[in-house]
Amino acid sequence: MKPNILQLNPILIPAISEKLNALYTVHRFFELEDKDAFIKEYGNSIRGVISGGHTGISNALMAQLPALEVVAINGVGVDAVDLDYARKRKIHVTATLGALTEDVADLAIGMLIATCRGICSGDRVVRHGEWAKNPHPGAIPLSRRFSGMRVGIVGMGRVGRAIATRASAFGCPVAYTDLHQMSDLDYPFIAGLQDLARQSDALILAASADKAEGIVDAAVLDALGKNGFLVNIARGKLVNEPDLVDALVAGRIQGAGLDVFVDEPNVPAPLLGMDNVVLQAHRASATIETRTAMGEMVLASLAQALSGQRPECSLTA
Repeated sequence: MKPNILQLNPILIPAISEKLNALYTVHRFFELEDKDAFIKEYGNSIRGVISGGHTGISNALMAQLPALEVVAINGVGVDAVDLDYARKRKIHVTATLGALTEDVADLAIGMLIATCRGICSGDRVVRHGEWAKNPHPGAIPLSRRFSGMRVGIVGMGRVGRAIATRASAFGCPVAYTDLHQMSDLDYPFIAGLQDLARQSDALILAASADKAEGIVDAAVLDALGKNGFLVNIARGKLVNEPDLVDALVAGRIQGAGLDVFVDEPNVPAPLLGMDNVVLQAHRASATIETRTAMGEMVLASLAQALSGQRPECSLTA
């Protein structure tokens, strides 16, 4: 009998799905209409769960899976999993740490450049025929240079460091804030988030959201100022979205690049009509290369845990 695995989110790489199906009996929870009936019938036999970082798994669902040995998160964020509860149950919680660093950092810089230079709004001007109607050089507003901007990074883990390396290559002075100063980094450490924002032209969020919510609020945005940009490729809940909308509407910051939101896939309606905001559908890691690597790490975590080993990426045991 192949072990029963509960899959809470789709996996978009066919080769990974094929390997999962070959090794396990995979129940695609996200496709089931009567989830309660399924849990009653199969809950006692589920040994592994695959989920995404944003979805995680609730304590209520874990409680209905008495044979559960591993929750394999296909992502790096584990803020949607109660790690203390998992530890008490001796359930391994794993994440695909390191697999998505480069792509997330790439998108962070890409979104900042797109926002500063008005790439998306300029594309719309051309596609909608507005440039042809008014080819005068002054018809499209001048944009903002990215090279040399002062970049403040919130969270200097793997992704934050990769962003810093890329920003530095563009001649950008980099400073950062985190829970503490890191002795192996030469970038200036600024303890206060408002202070970092005040000294930055662009603030990039790359922090874990495990214990942080709404840390970027009106005060931080006001410190960033009317010429400042915000980029979030971490977690939507790091930002107080009403405060961000208000700041953008009032022109208290210049623009934003957002890959994540508080209530995904719902995006605050005012953002949709703003030319100074670049929006993405939580897809910073959405490349074939990264999603394949992440899938392989999920497979490895399942195999190791279900064979009685401690998974290399275990965060709980």
